Amino acid sequence: MRKLLFLAAALAWGCQSKPVPADLIIYGGPIYTADDQQPTVEAVAVNADTIRFTGTLEEARNFQGEKTEMLDLKGATMTPGFIESHGHIMGVGYNEMNLDLMSVKSYEEMVEKVKEAVAKAEPGQWILGRGWHQDKWDTKPGKMVKGFQTHDLLSAASPDNPVYLTHASGHAGFANAKAMQLAGVNQLSVEKLSGELEGGEIIRDKMGNPTGIFNERAQTLIRKVIPENTPESNARALELAMDACARLGITGFHDAGASRDNIELFRSFAETGKLKTRLYVMITGWDRELIREWYKRGPLVDPRGVTVRSIKLNCDGALGSRGAWLLEPYSDRKDTYGMATFPMDSVLSTSRDGLKYGFQVCSHAIGDRANQEILNRYEVAFKENPSVTDHRFRIEHAQHLHPNDIPRFAQLGVIPAMQAIHLSSDRPWAIERLGEKRIKEGAYMWQSLLKSGAKVINGTDAPVEPLAPIPSFYASVTRKTLQGQPEGGYEPEEKMTREQALRSYTLDAAYGAFEEKFKGSITTGKLADFTVFSKDLMTVPEDEILSVEVIRTLVGGKTVYTK
Repeated sequence: MRKLLFLAAALAWGCQSKPVPADLIIYGGPIYTADDQQPTVEAVAVNADTIRFTGTLEEARNFQGEKTEMLDLKGATMTPGFIESHGHIMGVGYNEMNLDLMSVKSYEEMVEKVKEAVAKAEPGQWILGRGWHQDKWDTKPGKMVKGFQTHDLLSAASPDNPVYLTHASGHAGFANAKAMQLAGVNQLSVEKLSGELEGGEIIRDKMGNPTGIFNERAQTLIRKVIPENTPESNARALELAMDACARLGITGFHDAGASRDNIELFRSFAETGKLKTRLYVMITGWDRELIREWYKRGPLVDPRGVTVRSIKLNCDGALGSRGAWLLEPYSDRKDTYGMATFPMDSVLSTSRDGLKYGFQVCSHAIGDRANQEILNRYEVAFKENPSVTDHRFRIEHAQHLHPNDIPRFAQLGVIPAMQAIHLSSDRPWAIERLGEKRIKEGAYMWQSLLKSGAKVINGTDAPVEPLAPIPSFYASVTRKTLQGQPEGGYEPEEKMTREQALRSYTLDAAYGAFEEKFKGSITTGKLADFTVFSKDLMTVPEDEILSVEVIRTLVGGKTVYTK
């Protein structure tokens, strides 16, 4: 009898020790996990959408069955799926549908693109685009007012079609005469309109004529007369944006400011299985009714699909448009400090309500005063609600800080959501806005924030910058322009290490969305989201980083892109 019992026990143990075959085993190249317990592994086994095993290839073969797919990396490098920590996914999609002006090198080149669009357009059809930046042009226009071009050349190129071209930052726009006519903006109306638009500015010439530049909230004057997007165009934009994410190795996307229609669209894609990119959604702070509805409903948490548990507040402008709110005047325009574009009292009330109802608050702040004012409001709210210890409030961009405020992020548990690519794009001209002292002491302070204990999370702010993560990774570790300048990088003591840069795009990015238990590292039990690169990001020579390509993207163990 004892022999029979022993035999039965042995058979049972044998059954238990033989693992269920994996659906997928990945091997054959460097695999960086972003997991401190096991930084690199030889192989990963996946069942359904979840990581089953990480370790040696020999051990992984224990999970190999007749139907297991064996994916040989053939020397390519795999990391956790990259997470875009701050972008605008509908903007990414619409940027693919409208004029993309990111690469234009002069005002004249931009006008030529508009001319081409007008030739293809119906009479009276709006011409829309985004991406121009006057400080990045090789040549400046002969006529400029307050650092911007005037509409004369644009209006001559398109006299009958209204044109509106959004600045790369999204914080200013450029309209032709036809667009301003439709909006009722002219020399007689502009003074009254400027007075009514708190937090915005209509740029005018010496005669009082509008130049076509609408800064910050003044943009609403033009946008209100642009035909609304249709449900069909919105769906197409989201599809194009997710295709771009897959192509660029982005498996998760923090959408920084979604409308009611956007959120419904995201959820419908998730419910019908059309979602290729996992979305972490911030409700736009402009729609107070929508926010109140979500307070009553409570957070929606679905790490596999769409999560809605945060609120985005747009609190100042951008350096490029001189809208970032500063403690001292702009070095290249002494008559302005920039501006607050959202009431600070509302930042405080939203922070209190966020803590009460379980919503993270994510406040856009680029200038040092905006950052300081928001940290002050957050601190008041935290002190009033000491029982909420894991709020993970964020400041989006945190681009320019007063030195005294740098350690406050870690002290308060506030996450700086930064975009390293802004250093590459903005640093060469940002010194004109801030001057050398402010740049060196408080701009793009990644390493100082990290050393203080803060978690810096990375991204691109697409479509402000191209969505591709490799240039932002390059900027993180070199602090150079994409042309490789200057030698040694700007303020090199603030560079990230490659390990820090990887974490900022993976595990720490997941932390910024309360999702580090599900995403961000190649760890058993987490979602099987991976990005495969043509070269080893962690060891390739610095001057080869920009040549690294995404060759495969997997979401939940399923390939959504191959090159």
